[in-house]
Amino acid sequence: MEKRNVYLDYSATTPLKDEVLEAMMPYLKEKYGNPSSIYSKGIENKEAIKTSRLQISKLINSEKDEIYFTGSGSESDNWAIFGTASSLRCKHIITSNIEHHAVLNSLEHLESQGYEVTYLKVNEQGLINPDDLEKAIKDDTILVTIMMANNEIGTIQPIKKLARIAHDKGVLFHCDAVQALGNIPIDVNKLGVDMMSFSAHKLYGPKGIGALFIKDGVEIDNLIYGGAQENGKRAGTENVPSIVGFGKASALALSGLTEHIAHCLELRNYFADRLFEDVFDTHVNGTMLDRLPGNLNISFDFIEGEAILMMLDYMGISVSTGSACSSSSGSPSHVLSAIGVPESRTYGTIRFSIGDFTTKEDIDYVIDAIKDITKKLKELSPFK
Repeated sequence: MEKRNVYLDYSATTPLKDEVLEAMMPYLKEKYGNPSSIYSKGIENKEAIKTSRLQISKLINSEKDEIYFTGSGSESDNWAIFGTASSLRCKHIITSNIEHHAVLNSLEHLESQGYEVTYLKVNEQGLINPDDLEKAIKDDTILVTIMMANNEIGTIQPIKKLARIAHDKGVLFHCDAVQALGNIPIDVNKLGVDMMSFSAHKLYGPKGIGALFIKDGVEIDNLIYGGAQENGKRAGTENVPSIVGFGKASALALSGLTEHIAHCLELRNYFADRLFEDVFDTHVNGTMLDRLPGNLNISFDFIEGEAILMMLDYMGISVSTGSACSSSSGSPSHVLSAIGVPESRTYGTIRFSIGDFTTKEDIDYVIDAIKDITKKLKELSPFK
């Protein structure tokens, strides 16, 4: 089998599209003015930021002035959580037990400061029961923070229903949509969320730039104090090239969303069909219905996921382990544990994520590689 390079880790990051790089280049070279300057070089950069803000707002159906630029999706999550916690005196927050660590670790810190956090459980498909949220809300609850789509198993939560429950009790609702943006339709008005986090590098934009949607009228404390940037809420000279790249990537995502979803769904389903037909002792984690179109999280019995990953890497294939082990704790993925995957199986898990540049030939190459790798590893396994 002739070796080829195949990237199937789009959930971790996406390659920068040529059109995005082209849009960014002038602002990395000749258009270097400070957006706060009142001469022409500054003004043209300020206008570029406005354009990008508008492009992102169109992708989520918000007002452009409801988009605030940050340094990453993690920063956006932190701002939504800490900004709410410090602006309101009550101290109860609700989340789920499968959130990204940008949320979980932030809430763990708040717990050390005396805040109470309720962690909603999910079912075996990774879905929250809306009734559980309603029961968890108390008189002193200030925030519900639930991710739109899980980064490991791709499960899409019923955000509209969850946000309505929170609002019926007068509670703010934040949503981490880092994995969802550019992969599924998002309409913040229909969903009814108060805040939503994004990151450009998940939709073929640059790394190091994120955004937080803050609904008009929602008041949270500033992230960074200093100058008047980002409507006075996040000080610091703006990263204009990356903001321009984020805007361009958002415009491309909006115009190509239907085609993107169809492409990813077709290849993901083809991948799953071939995998389960040709490779024994495999299990899909999560639901195949309410799931990101390019996500496939698979557990392999009797073998280690990291061994599969390294052998795939040798063959030019890039994927992620689903175990997401911490180097300090060695504990299995909190997401897989939450949906009831046996611990022995969590260590044999791989996340495959498909994107715009994936081809059917790529999938065939990967399946053939997996057939060969799993056969060799099972022959060596003491657990077979």
